[in-house]
Amino acid sequence: MKLIQTVYKMTGRRTVLTGLMAIAAAGFIACSQQDAKDQETNLSAQQAWDTVAKEGRGFTAGSMMTANTVFVMFDPQCPHCGHLWQQSIPLQAKVKFVWIPVAFINAKSAPQGAALLTAANPAEAMTAHEASILDGTGGTAASSSIPDDINAAIAHNTALFNRMGADSVPHIIAKNQTTGQIVTHTGALDTDALRQLLGMD
Repeated sequence: MKLIQTVYKMTGRRTVLTGLMAIAAAGFIACSQQDAKDQETNLSAQQAWDTVAKEGRGFTAGSMMTANTVFVMFDPQCPHCGHLWQQSIPLQAKVKFVWIPVAFINAKSAPQGAALLTAANPAEAMTAHEASILDGTGGTAASSSIPDDINAAIAHNTALFNRMGADSVPHIIAKNQTTGQIVTHTGALDTDALRQLLGMD
């Protein structure tokens, strides 16, 4: 994230997206916790799936009729999460994405996560928010006053994220449609790579 902030300072708002694309090309495709320590994965892939399905609190985007659920743990201040959001849109007709906000990047993370969770139309709010993040304008405006239950949910999501041994977002947990195996991935993907990860035809 420090590298992203450096690019922002160097390029300015209008060209920050170009800078972010350069970062992605160099292999930086996820936002890591600044204070992350070496962590061992405490949960197997199956345990991670079961736990996030039971305990994670997020919002749904995509098909409500499909059994194919993909969990994405994201920090609202992460531009790579914004990239993944945009690349996932073409797959939403066939996939149910559950976006689970965590908060560790900065003070805006939790309020913006709360705003997205409580939005009347979370998918529409997320599209506008991520466009703002990628444009370098900081994302949706959000009150620092968060309802207790929403604040607790985001804190629990973050603790769950850490319990899984993850240290970067976006973090994907899904079932491959072809093999039935649970797959995980950390970092942004383009639409074709995401389709391949999910085992879609």
